[in-house]
Amino acid sequence: MASSSTSLEPLFAFLATSLSKLEYAFNKLPGSAVIQRYVRSSHQNDPGRTILELILVIFAIRTLMQSRTRADRAEKHFIQFSDKEIDELVDEWTPEPLGPALSAAEQAELAAVPVVVGPNGPKPRLASTGKTATNVASFNFTGLAGNEHIQQRAVETLRKYGLGSCGPPGFYGTLDVHMDLERDIADFLGTEAAILYSQGFSTISSVIPAFCKRGDIIVADRGISFAIHKGIQISRSTVRWYDHNDLRSLEEVLESVEKERRKRKGPLTRRFIITEGIFEKDGAMVDLPKLIEIKYKYKYRLILDESFSFGTVGRTGRGLTELYNVPAEKVDMLVGSVAIGLCSSGGFCAGSQTVVDHQRINGPSFVFSASMPGLLAVSASEGINILRSTPSILTTLQENIRAARAILDRVDCISIPSHPASPIIHISIRSPSSTSLHPASAALSPVKPSNPASPLPRDAGTWDWDVEAEERLLQDVVEEALAQGVMITKAKRLRGQETVEARPSIRLAMSSALTKKETEKAVTVVKNALVKVLGRRR
Repeated sequence: MASSSTSLEPLFAFLATSLSKLEYAFNKLPGSAVIQRYVRSSHQNDPGRTILELILVIFAIRTLMQSRTRADRAEKHFIQFSDKEIDELVDEWTPEPLGPALSAAEQAELAAVPVVVGPNGPKPRLASTGKTATNVASFNFTGLAGNEHIQQRAVETLRKYGLGSCGPPGFYGTLDVHMDLERDIADFLGTEAAILYSQGFSTISSVIPAFCKRGDIIVADRGISFAIHKGIQISRSTVRWYDHNDLRSLEEVLESVEKERRKRKGPLTRRFIITEGIFEKDGAMVDLPKLIEIKYKYKYRLILDESFSFGTVGRTGRGLTELYNVPAEKVDMLVGSVAIGLCSSGGFCAGSQTVVDHQRINGPSFVFSASMPGLLAVSASEGINILRSTPSILTTLQENIRAARAILDRVDCISIPSHPASPIIHISIRSPSSTSLHPASAALSPVKPSNPASPLPRDAGTWDWDVEAEERLLQDVVEEALAQGVMITKAKRLRGQETVEARPSIRLAMSSALTKKETEKAVTVVKNALVKVLGRRR
């Protein structure tokens, strides 16, 4: 035993010397003291963790060593093809279609879409006839599309900045004209700040997940648009639904949410009400003062999408806050469309400085999408200046809306769910058992109470309309009106993708670029087309 221990002493001495040299060299490294303290505390609290971390380090080193030769070894397993064999495989390959083939009805509808020659506007020229048509299909509510002053300023900006911004707003994509537009929007609406998004559709679908997270409560209207539905899905929040534009149903749902929380003794979470100012699906308008009262009563934050009310209602186009004389700061997140309201591109969210700053690092579309071209930002700013200085534009728009409704409201074979002041007018085919998303239809007959956990309306079981048949009839109306020189369109829907399928409808878009006489003439053509086509059905 003595002799064996004596023979191992040089080995132990060598190991001790080597370890001391390694310790000395390690102590010379910057940050070594921090690593030592971490290892000592980690080993003292959990010795098993030290072993696990050592295994992970060894595994990482082994993986790095293997990655250098893995590619060389993998090439040995490749199948080598000759040039002839490769050509034969390419010739035999048949790519799958990117989408399903169009049906005969879809092909016919696509072929019937009018082609505009030159700039679009209130009186575009059609390629099929070479004649001009009255346009009540495009979202040119205040006639800013084609405005000569805006065109001139856009050309000047294009020459100064070029076209694209070449980056997201937070990464070399922000120009001074973008910041100017954000200040113009905030000042126009009377909020502390505003943030600009480059795409209109992704604005609301980015704002919602920026604030609403898993575990939060969202109470939403059943008639919201497809873009809002997508934002709610991305948020992964708990969602409760109330009947379309029915604030009494909203209160009932808010009370049920609170009762449910108390029953399971859950913690207080962030809670939001999400709705639209003017609904894209049917043109109905929310009662904003009552909505604000409910919001404060139940202590919810309000996300209001004013994509179709900003730039169209109110004395100068400021939207529902101006129409109802409600201070804009009472709406926590006020979302609007620059593309629709100002005939430019993108959208915005206005609110407090905290709300805006939060989106600059949490809004998916703001963070990852390239900012809009500078010329479109300048066009939007000029549009705001025109609305400020020319309130008669909104007066003309409302006169045209009233003139159109005076004609259409007398037609017996149709129903119009849109608000009398809405610039978008939806026209549906009237049937004896006609129902809609509007709560008034549900109030006419006793039906079961709506389920807050389901997005389907309470009267969904009574819907008896034939979507395909009504789509064909309405397309015939569109083509009949076009033959008489008036451009209208059906409301476009993503059938099979939307949570709640809206009834087929024709959507008219009123414009102040037309005179009252031109509007009455165009709407009379639409009325006659409706009577003619729907009369055949009888």
